[in-house]
Amino acid sequence: MAGHGHFYWNELNTRNAAKAMDFYRQSLGWTFDEMAMENGGKYYICKEGETPVGGIFTMSGPDFNGIPEHWFSYIAVDDVDKRIAKAISVGASVVREPFDAQGVGRIAIVKDVNGANLGWMTPVAEQS
Repeated sequence: MAGHGHFYWNELNTRNAAKAMDFYRQSLGWTFDEMAMENGGKYYICKEGETPVGGIFTMSGPDFNGIPEHWFSYIAVDDVDKRIAKAISVGASVVREPFDAQGVGRIAIVKDVNGANLGWMTPVAEQS
C-alpha cells in the first residue's frame, strides 16, 4: 500500500461509463466490479486480473457542467484534515472539503498553488 505522499488511486471521470469500460476491456483487458455509491450512483473498480488498478466515476449533474472527461489522481496522506490546513497555509484552496467515503477513506479535493486539482485521501486501511 502506498504511504504518505505517494500516488494512491487513479479514477476516470466520464459521462459514459459503459463506453469507457468497453474501451478499456477491449484495449487493456480490464474487468470491472460494480460498487454502489452513497448517493445512489455506481462506481466501477477497474481490475487487471484480480488486482484493482483504478476506478470509473460517472460525472452527472450541474456540478460537472463544462468539465471535460479526464483521469483524476489521488495522493495518500497521513491525515487529510491536518494536511488540508497545511496546504491552505501555503497557498492551496479547497475544492471539496474533507468527507468520509465508507469503506474507502477520508477524501478532499485540493487546488494547488498553480491551480491543478488533485485528490488527497487517508485510505481507510491507514486510518487510526
